[in-house]
Amino acid sequence: MSKKNLINSLFRPEVLALSAYHVADAAGFIKLDAMENPYSWSEDFKQQWLAALKDCELNRYPDPEARQLNATIKRVNGIAEPFDVLLGNGSDEIIQLLLMALPPTASVLSTTPSFVMYKQISDSLGLRYHGVPLADSFDLDLPAMLAVINQHQPSVIFIAYPNNPTSNLFSEAAIIAIIQASNGLVVIDEAYAPFADASFMNRLGQYENLLVMRTVSKLGLAGLRLGYIAGLPAIIEQLNKIRLPYNINILTQASAEFALSNHAVFDEQTQAICTDRALVFEQLNELDGITAYPSAANFILFKTPKGRATEIFLSLKQQNVLIKNMSPQAGLLTDCLRVTIGKPEENAAFLAALRNSLES
Repeated sequence: MSKKNLINSLFRPEVLALSAYHVADAAGFIKLDAMENPYSWSEDFKQQWLAALKDCELNRYPDPEARQLNATIKRVNGIAEPFDVLLGNGSDEIIQLLLMALPPTASVLSTTPSFVMYKQISDSLGLRYHGVPLADSFDLDLPAMLAVINQHQPSVIFIAYPNNPTSNLFSEAAIIAIIQASNGLVVIDEAYAPFADASFMNRLGQYENLLVMRTVSKLGLAGLRLGYIAGLPAIIEQLNKIRLPYNINILTQASAEFALSNHAVFDEQTQAICTDRALVFEQLNELDGITAYPSAANFILFKTPKGRATEIFLSLKQQNVLIKNMSPQAGLLTDCLRVTIGKPEENAAFLAALRNSLES
């Protein structure tokens, strides 16, 4: 049997049809492509962190329930009883757990565009994924969403709030209408909650089918790979059945516990990013041919002159500035690029490079 025939005989067609998630090599670039917090820690803060790690018993398995960290996450996020929290190796693992728990004929619903892993994981599992295009304003197309809910009865609906890559907050009333219309679970993905003055966390008690998912990545802890989801204990219990044991390692547990117990440091960084976001937004819209869209996240989506997005993206790379080219996704993202808010000097370098690219 040839190697190709062996592969084709072993793996499901859905997997063979996929392309691997691509992460650009950022070595040597001003890295503004991945919605990371650009700020590192002071030396004093690093020493406090290392002191918190010194008693970690690396020869032992970590607490499989991460009970202390779980309690801290509940406290910091104001998650009251009776709701429970499940931790994952990033939000990606939680999305995977949710979708793995579904029957093979289940439908999954989200918007287009949105976080790519909703579709990627759904497709890898052979589920029936439905992506409903956003309205021209980047808001939810509520009639279209309700029509798909009525026709396909999705088991899980993912709504990113704020949305990636459009950076906006959807209409709260539209989201509530979707929750009320759904017979399945509705997951509000609040990955960018630190930068948005809006949340559905305090609505958990109002809807049995509501789950709220967050991550510490955008807060400034992307390297820890820690996400969490809150909801009714009966739902979290089912996900825990298929969660791999010890999925949150001991160093992540200790580091996240330390960081969240010192959240004022990250609150200060978040405020700086929001302040700089407003400045970058204003300066982008002063450039001829550029339209920047309002953002409730730590990045800005902007439209370039027609047909020039890829050219400008490559020109920025040549100037050692790496952002994200969204234009190949087409639709509402045609001619669009996405830039993460960095340190002031990184933002200035990006804007200078963009001016050069527009003039060339």
